[in-house]
Amino acid sequence: MNVDVVVAGAGTAGLVAAVRAAQGGAKVLVLAKGAGATHLSPVTLDVLGYAPERVESPLAALPGFIAEHPDHPYAKTGADAIAEAVSWFRDTLGEDYRYVGDLERNLMLPSAAGAVRPSALVPATMAGGDLHDGAPICVVGLRPMKDFHAALLADNLARQGHDARAVMLDLDVERVDVNALGIARMFDRPEARSLVAAQLAVRLKPGERVCFPAVLGLRDAMGVWRDLEHSLARPVFEVPTLPPSVPGLRVDALLVAALRRAGGRIIVGSEVVGAEPAGDGVTVRAGAAAREVVHRAEWLVLATGGFAEGAITLGSDWRARETLLDLPLAHMPEAGEPRFVPEYFDDQPMARVGVAVDSGLRPIGPDGARVHERVLVAGASIGGAVPWKEHSGEGISVTTGHHAAGRLLGAATSAKAAV
Repeated sequence: MNVDVVVAGAGTAGLVAAVRAAQGGAKVLVLAKGAGATHLSPVTLDVLGYAPERVESPLAALPGFIAEHPDHPYAKTGADAIAEAVSWFRDTLGEDYRYVGDLERNLMLPSAAGAVRPSALVPATMAGGDLHDGAPICVVGLRPMKDFHAALLADNLARQGHDARAVMLDLDVERVDVNALGIARMFDRPEARSLVAAQLAVRLKPGERVCFPAVLGLRDAMGVWRDLEHSLARPVFEVPTLPPSVPGLRVDALLVAALRRAGGRIIVGSEVVGAEPAGDGVTVRAGAAAREVVHRAEWLVLATGGFAEGAITLGSDWRARETLLDLPLAHMPEAGEPRFVPEYFDDQPMARVGVAVDSGLRPIGPDGARVHERVLVAGASIGGAVPWKEHSGEGISVTTGHHAAGRLLGAATSAKAAV
């Protein structure tokens, strides 16, 4: 198959790159061996939460952070690209799953364990949990759901000085799977959420906002959320839970739908296994149904992830490698230096390992020269960041995915103008 762009990977970075490229007129094909990391992610846009202290305003903190971390993915794209990508993401999802917030101020949201999560842009269904608001919180536990502990969340918030308590509700679970996805499907039914609202209303105190696990519907989360706010006559918000991530599934479905509307295609179960330069493009080999399929493309966007996704591995010889194209990696400890240190939360020498890229997100070698002119890298594959510590993971994915698509669209426009 001949296309303009092959995207390897269907996580946030890959889908953002694919959707933007398709919207720009490119013929796009997404190839993925399985579901992307959106199915595991809370999909809050945590642009910059810690640097290393908690960040109140990403917009104010980013210039200094970029100056101090010249090899960070944000330094490759620039601060303006972050703002542009965040705005594009919000506009693309639109009212189907509305995101609120901006780079001016982080919202401080509770995690499922009661920790504080600084996030720049979040689904409207979560925004009511902003801890800048001092209103008391009633955390709702659903008794059959074993991976959300309302009392733990409420107790940890109370220990930090927030007014929070927990209540438990019983659910009729005979017709649903007792996990986040099954309960979300139950909330899609008006009669089911009406029963929950009736059971809860008599147990709420004046002025409390209501915290649910992130299970408020799968097909129409905005409708379910608005319905509960109306029924309970008070703010309602969700808190992300353990995977599978219902918010992640919502965002994945909307991005895939946007890709298809723009004329792009996605094949899940087709893993990219290799790529070689071919004239003014790249030949991409993918494994599908025990056979190899060859695709000819102008560009390959590599968005396969990092260590967590198996796209970068550490062998028994203590050498790390990028598994698809064997691209050069940055931030590898030198021979004889430690790979890890005993204290888990200390700076781990391997934490920033990833593909080395230039400002155009093309992979580069130790000498700074490009090693693939027609390959762009996005998301967790890029080295230089510690997303879990910075609270920057989704911000990096959206920014680099958006930036990669912009670079290839710009290159295509320049090539046509030169003809």
